[in-house]
Amino acid sequence: MDARTYRLTGPLVVIAVLAAFPLLASGFYLEFTTKVMILAIFALSLELLVGATGLVSLGHAAFYGIAAYAAVLLSPKYAAASIFWLLPAAVVCSAAYALVIGALSLRTRGVYFIMVTLAFAQMAYYVFHDTKLGGGTDGIYLNVKPAVAVFGVNLLDLGKPLVMYYVVLACLVLVFAFLATLLASRFGRALAGIRSNEQRMRAAGFPTFSYKLAAFTIAGALAGVAGFLVAVKDGFVNPEMLSWHESGAVLLMLILGGIGRLSGAVLGAFAFALLQLFFQWDVVFGPAAKHWQLLLGGTIIACVAFMPDGLIGLPAQVRGWLARRRGGGERG
Repeated sequence: MDARTYRLTGPLVVIAVLAAFPLLASGFYLEFTTKVMILAIFALSLELLVGATGLVSLGHAAFYGIAAYAAVLLSPKYAAASIFWLLPAAVVCSAAYALVIGALSLRTRGVYFIMVTLAFAQMAYYVFHDTKLGGGTDGIYLNVKPAVAVFGVNLLDLGKPLVMYYVVLACLVLVFAFLATLLASRFGRALAGIRSNEQRMRAAGFPTFSYKLAAFTIAGALAGVAGFLVAVKDGFVNPEMLSWHESGAVLLMLILGGIGRLSGAVLGAFAFALLQLFFQWDVVFGPAAKHWQLLLGGTIIACVAFMPDGLIGLPAQVRGWLARRRGGGERG
């Protein structure tokens, strides 16, 4: 199987497994997998910046949280809003904030860009944390989940976990397909050129600032999709969704899965969430389960040290190691 066939077959197998998963599991496992798929959408949105464009942001959670708050604040208190206008409205809010932040922060580079994105995200965090706009530190509840209705006929009940699961899965597939198409286009190839050598791309006549701003805004919009979904799923949002911890966590998902591959972002989200769950298992770790963050951090450090290309690059790394072993044996 060549690399191109593998890259096509792998996602299709994952989609098939996720589609069949509710046949084997329910309850906690269904809720957990729904949550992880939302995190995978969030990770894919950051992959467009980090992997495709070479822009490391520590403020990506702002777009995730703003869309979640928009979904709740724009919803009527005692009636179901239509998802057909509520979802676009929430995504537009996150995209608009991304456009403003990008227009200002993209004038900086390197660590300065990282710190500016972090500063803007923290500004948004404290707006919701220290004011009554979104319920302050207590957060705010979504009283009635949005309706998926056409001409008054409700097509889907998002209050049912199984329905929500398949809606999130459909969104994950659409976001993945959209990014795969985008990165294969002329726009995506331009982003790859900017990541490799921005100065050369400018010399070739490409308006690199405009390309980066477009990528930043699209990434913010896709993070907004994840924020909207988590608000609908949980029926509750709080300021911690916008904190730098969330931005750091999604960046770790990319590192764990493998930066530069869309499949790596999805794999990293699942691996990160499963490791979190595993290290909190007191049956295995006993009192050490209370310090699961330390165990998780050590595991990620080990992964970075021994798997520089992430989990997605592990098969190629193993094949290279075996080839070197065979080559050494033949010379011997």
